[in-house]
Amino acid sequence: MTYHLPELPYDFNALEPVISAAIMELHYTKHHKGYVDNLNAAVEKYHAAEAKGDVAEMIALSQAIKFNGGGHVNHSIFWTNLAPIGMGGGEHPKGELAHAIQKKYSTIQHFIDKMSAAAVGIQGSGWAWFGYHPEADCFKVTTCANQDPLSTQGLVPLLGIDVWEHAYYLQYKNVRAEYVKNIWKIVNWKNVEERYLRAKK
Repeated sequence: MTYHLPELPYDFNALEPVISAAIMELHYTKHHKGYVDNLNAAVEKYHAAEAKGDVAEMIALSQAIKFNGGGHVNHSIFWTNLAPIGMGGGEHPKGELAHAIQKKYSTIQHFIDKMSAAAVGIQGSGWAWFGYHPEADCFKVTTCANQDPLSTQGLVPLLGIDVWEHAYYLQYKNVRAEYVKNIWKIVNWKNVEERYLRAKK
């Protein structure tokens, strides 16, 4: 199986002024593409090692698969979690998702503040996530280091915020908090709700 870079659902400049076209182009064509290319290379080597029964080599390749596979999975979710202003971006959730968030966090704003604090507080590179646990029927705001996927915590990813410097540094420099504050203006809550409803089934 070969993995492919997913098509962006909008143009590079569509998320401006929150995320510049320059950042989007670099992030998508270099970073995400790099994860896809490196994942395919690692999986190919893994299958070759498996065919030879080389367990040591398979183990050695597992970290590259986790890192690059996580990068591919995380970014594929991230692009759909965002939408241009005026085309759904930043419009607060409605319906079942809104009710469930308010039940858990009292208000949408309180949830946003909690997830923002988690994102800003990450040391080094990583992701802040809003996840759902189907068996327990509960939400969780959490973080993952580097490109670890949220599935490693047993949660279904609903909304992710990428706080690797390549996601914001060209525009926001070292002021991560400003990037996190502004990203809520382009969150695609319709996509988040769709992910929630699928996870609940």
